[in-house]
Amino acid sequence: MELDPVFLSRIQFVWVIALHILLPAFTMGLACFIALLETAHLVTKSAVYLRLSQFWLRIFAVSFGLGVVSGIVMPFQIGTNWSRYSDAAANIIAPLLAYEGLTAFFLEAAFLGVLLFGRKLVPPVVHCGAAIAVAAGTFFSSFWILAVNSWMQTPAGYTQTEGRFFPADWTAAIFNPSFPYRLTHTVTAFFLTTGFVVIGVACYHLRKGQFVAESRKMLSMTLWLVTVLAPLQVFLGDQHGLNTLQYQPIKVAAMEGNWHRQAGAPLLLFAWPDQAAAENRYEIGIPGLASLVLRHDMNGEIPGLTEVPPEDRPPVAVVFWAFRIMVGAGLGMLGLVAVGLWLRARRTLFTTAWFQRLCLWASPIGFVAVLAGWTVTETGRQPWVIYGLLRTRDAVSPSLTGFDVALSLAIYVVVYLFVFGFGLILLLRLMRTIPIEHDGPAPETSAILGGQRPLAAGMPTEADAP
Repeated sequence: MELDPVFLSRIQFVWVIALHILLPAFTMGLACFIALLETAHLVTKSAVYLRLSQFWLRIFAVSFGLGVVSGIVMPFQIGTNWSRYSDAAANIIAPLLAYEGLTAFFLEAAFLGVLLFGRKLVPPVVHCGAAIAVAAGTFFSSFWILAVNSWMQTPAGYTQTEGRFFPADWTAAIFNPSFPYRLTHTVTAFFLTTGFVVIGVACYHLRKGQFVAESRKMLSMTLWLVTVLAPLQVFLGDQHGLNTLQYQPIKVAAMEGNWHRQAGAPLLLFAWPDQAAAENRYEIGIPGLASLVLRHDMNGEIPGLTEVPPEDRPPVAVVFWAFRIMVGAGLGMLGLVAVGLWLRARRTLFTTAWFQRLCLWASPIGFVAVLAGWTVTETGRQPWVIYGLLRTRDAVSPSLTGFDVALSLAIYVVVYLFVFGFGLILLLRLMRTIPIEHDGPAPETSAILGGQRPLAAGMPTEADAP
């Protein structure tokens, strides 16, 4: 059997990027959460915020370290496997990634040590400033990475000479047509990802009857945050979808499983796209709803996949199902938010055992949504690396053989399973273990009595929580 270096290079890239993106999805939101806790402690002098910051700082340090290690592999892999892409797009991609280094990495490198080790060495206001600087660095990193990815999706501000791309207008290249929508949608997804992890950890400790004051505080704070962000994400996703419909209509057709242009297109709840036959099997849909969502008109026209040749169509089944997984995860978040609001109104948010179990099991829901959304974005762009301009098969290094990529892929799989497996075990252990040292007395714990936990003396009530 002949090994295809293009296919294997794509599999290798998926493996590397899928595991790497989980870390920025967590650390960006976590850095902002720590900055919020540090600011709250600086303003209120409450030891609860200090203990929470100490707790999450340890988790952030491990996550950030894993993110740096896996991030280093990305440019290395692009150089080895995608050299023709690097040669064609370097004049645009390289400066944007350099801006990430100058703004994000330098900022994080300057202040991360102060944040992690300087609490007793610098004034509180400086330590708080370091937390804000690190949070800003994570945002700048996302800004430039998404500028690069968005340019590949909707290229603008460039000229092309002898197969190479050159910048003609940096403002147009950076703020390309899809960039604002992609940035806001992705950053919100990252905040939601972190938010549900924090909620799950809070519920874990509440169920254990430990770290109670801190867990109540972070559960209440974070639930308010996701209550705002989850509905906002629906709006941002709708706007992003409309933008994608304008600039990448075939991707949207794959997301909807729509093979032929039609008015009043149904929203398919279930189907099995048959790429060879250019049709769906076992369709179950709601008439007109896809047109209503995408055109805001029940009779609006939706583009079809057959409008382009078969070789220009993405893997439809992957895009179709990844999109439904992403939407399903989003609906799950909205459901948890609604239940949380209901319990908060009944003043039973901290004492409802089944909700705490549900939140604990839902902790990874944000990661599921991010991976599914990234799959839709990248797979839906195929067969293009730079949309409409450079095909994936023409971007692979010319000297690669199938055996070369198969060997490197096997090494990546083994090493990543070891590194990320060990990292995950360590992170889960840190999340389960409360800090031993406190600036004040350790919080009292309460026993679990039939799913209800009585308030310990001095513990804040629901009304005391933000």
